Amino acid sequence: MHPILIDLGPFPLRSFGLMVVLGFLLGAHWFTRLGLRGVADPETLREKLDSVPMWVLGGVIGGARLMYVIVEVLRGSSIGQSFVDDPLKIFFVWEGGLVMYGGAFGGMLGGYWAARKHGLDPRQVLDLGVVVAFMGLAVGRIGCLLVGDDFGSIVPEAYKGLPFPITITVPEELKVGSLFGEANRGQVLWATQIWMSVNAACISALGFRLLRRRRYRGQVALQLMGVYSVMRFLIEGFRGDELRGVWFGGISTSQLVSIVTGLVCLALLVRNRGRVDEDLSPSNPDPTPAGAGA
Repeated sequence: MHPILIDLGPFPLRSFGLMVVLGFLLGAHWFTRLGLRGVADPETLREKLDSVPMWVLGGVIGGARLMYVIVEVLRGSSIGQSFVDDPLKIFFVWEGGLVMYGGAFGGMLGGYWAARKHGLDPRQVLDLGVVVAFMGLAVGRIGCLLVGDDFGSIVPEAYKGLPFPITITVPEELKVGSLFGEANRGQVLWATQIWMSVNAACISALGFRLLRRRRYRGQVALQLMGVYSVMRFLIEGFRGDELRGVWFGGISTSQLVSIVTGLVCLALLVRNRGRVDEDLSPSNPDPTPAGAGA
């Protein structure tokens, strides 16, 4: 693959970082675009909306790192012990170690804080934010493929003839910075990175459709996170990087979080099944796009 796109000496341009940045910029652009949809005076609202993505980004990085640290410490791994011995290493994000689910929860908290700070409806911000976040995730996951992270398990002999993007053949010669690992040289793996990218893109597309049909603010976020939980649990069954943490004899960290997240989303959807925001209707699904003053 291509972990380093351009070698600039001590500051190389890494493919993963580039894809994450592009995904963030794409999501931020569409967040503002959706938030301003149908607004008579967009400039009044634009400044408030533009401030939200940066708070979300801070929450994503902080949440993803914190969850990684917690998982490693609870597992009792050597990495976790290094955090116990030297707590300052927790802040060394550039050394790697982020968990997507932690980033999702952290991003939601960051978005909630920004919404309250700028007088926006947190539920509205959550709906729009989750839809565009999956759009950005679809781009960011391409970086996982390029760097060899989040790789799949070895494909059984009977299925090794399946083409890309179902499977992927790891090169015999791994480039500097590749995370596929020596054991996977020349192996045919399930292309889980692409699956997760396609999954995120499909969920985002579903979100754009659901925004037009929602009955209350916050409904779309619950629906999308519920769908993601199911799909992530299934895809995790094909993952091969066990360093992410395995619990109870075979359940990965992400599968465990998927179960909890999916059940919480389902419970909240059932609880709110009769709820309707009076100012929302099929003909007018978004009368106050950014929830200003709500």
